[in-house]
Amino acid sequence: MTNALNVIFPYKHNGMWVFDDADAGLVKEPFVAGADVIIDQALKAKGVENADAGFRLLFSAGEFPKYDLKLTWLRAADGGNYYTAEGTELEGWLCPALFKYFDDAPNEIYARLEDKPAERADPGDGRASEGPHAR
Repeated sequence: MTNALNVIFPYKHNGMWVFDDADAGLVKEPFVAGADVIIDQALKAKGVENADAGFRLLFSAGEFPKYDLKLTWLRAADGGNYYTAEGTELEGWLCPALFKYFDDAPNEIYARLEDKPAERADPGDGRASEGPHAR
């Protein structure tokens, strides 16, 4: 079963939006074919600061409070799926990595973009952790 709400931390690498998710076996997984443009415009509209260094992206197939972006499924193609961003004429392709988070391509994807929480040292184990409630 998939999570109701997922979180990744995209960042810029060699001029491209990418993300890592060790649990899903993904390293520098790129956003391409218009998905990158949707991210750029959504970040600009939201005013997320220093996004190139990383930001938090929460996403779900179900609507959740204070979402910033709604993507609507258009068609399957090239092993992935095309979505359009609500309120725009933008289309973006989400690659098969989508299926690491959803059993089937959702009809809608809701997302919230946030500043990445500052990393801090956790005195309990000596490792870095993220955010005020990380454990």
